[in-house]
Amino acid sequence: MNRLQTCFLVTLIMLLAIPGGNVLASCPDLLNHSMKKLHSSENIDLCKTFSGKPLMVVNTASHCGFTYQFEHLEKVHQQYQPKGIEFIGVASDSFFQAADSEEKAAEVCYQNFGVTFTMLAPVPVKGDNAHPLFKSLAEASAPPQWNFYKYIVDSSGAVVGRFGSNIKPDDPAITAILDNLATN
Repeated sequence: MNRLQTCFLVTLIMLLAIPGGNVLASCPDLLNHSMKKLHSSENIDLCKTFSGKPLMVVNTASHCGFTYQFEHLEKVHQQYQPKGIEFIGVASDSFFQAADSEEKAAEVCYQNFGVTFTMLAPVPVKGDNAHPLFKSLAEASAPPQWNFYKYIVDSSGAVVGRFGSNIKPDDPAITAILDNLATN
């Protein structure tokens, strides 16, 4: 190995040893999935899109008493996304309150509430059939008890907050955690 190759190898090893220097860092199990976007044929590789970023993950439903929280989620998303925090809404009919079609669910999210954060197609979020993302969230904290359950995940993939449906996304307990995770 020549001197240039040795220098490159040492630099690469040093980068990998630095927290946040995730040049070849592995993806947290939580994000090691591809999921379909809501009312789209596009799939999102959660690792490529969200690895190394703090997240708020919320299971949603379009016909729930908490559906109004889309407005609060969008407001918090607009406030924190520029600070490096990403938001993922995951449609689900696990609590039997979703629209009859992805088209109708998308209409509620995008047209009725102006959602601009990532919305994913419906998946089960509880029980044996839960999507692996929600199985990971449940193992790290607890399964969602209802729609609009909020999980806050740090940049390493650890769940650092979990909030029930009755806690609005702009509640001070949530924003305090988001403030701690913000990069700006």
